[in-house]
Amino acid sequence: MILFITGTTGIAAATAERARAAKHEVFAAGLPETDLTDPEAAERAVSLCVERHGRIDALLNAAGASGRSRGDGPLHECSEEGWRFTLDVNLGCLFHVTRAVLRRMLEQVPGEDGIRGSILNMSSVLATSPEPRHFATHAYAAAKGAVDALTVSLAAFYAPFGIRVNAIAPGLVRTPMTRRAQADPAILEQMKTRQPLAGGLLQASDIAGAALFLLGPESGRITGQVLAVDGGWTVS
Repeated sequence: MILFITGTTGIAAATAERARAAKHEVFAAGLPETDLTDPEAAERAVSLCVERHGRIDALLNAAGASGRSRGDGPLHECSEEGWRFTLDVNLGCLFHVTRAVLRRMLEQVPGEDGIRGSILNMSSVLATSPEPRHFATHAYAAAKGAVDALTVSLAAFYAPFGIRVNAIAPGLVRTPMTRRAQADPAILEQMKTRQPLAGGLLQASDIAGAALFLLGPESGRITGQVLAVDGGWTVS
């Protein structure tokens, strides 16, 4: 499997490591080398992957960031910069890369199972299961809600072409993006009961296993799904 991954840390890095261990070819693009909010940079990265490997079998859209430091927060306090930055980095990157990848996948010869490619988007439990005390970042929730809607819409349109599209909605994961939460005793205490299966924060490797399943042939008849991998967040 030729796997294109956006992002180079956290869940992206954990998935890349697991994919390489399973003998898949991995092409990763993200900061600081590649700014995927730039459509031309996204196009160049996808073209380079195809030039090196001949095709793209799977795409993991894992690039994203918190906009809290830019002014994301409760909507009445959210700054213009916070709103635009958060949507651009969490939704714009996905749009630019997925558009470029889909154009290649549509030209690819399907495999024996009839599948041309698989796309997996990274959503968040905050899109549908908010936590207002510690995570009232409304631009981020809006961006991830859009990821959910786009995932289902893409899945419906591209299924006849043999292209699958799914999403994962993680809970709170121990990554560079969640350093603030990791340093907050109140959040750490809350996560013991909010994510009881993990007893606290999830690990990036917890998400990576589910990601490889949804990207690979074992899930070849699954599309249009948003899978919560959240340690129990949505039911606790």
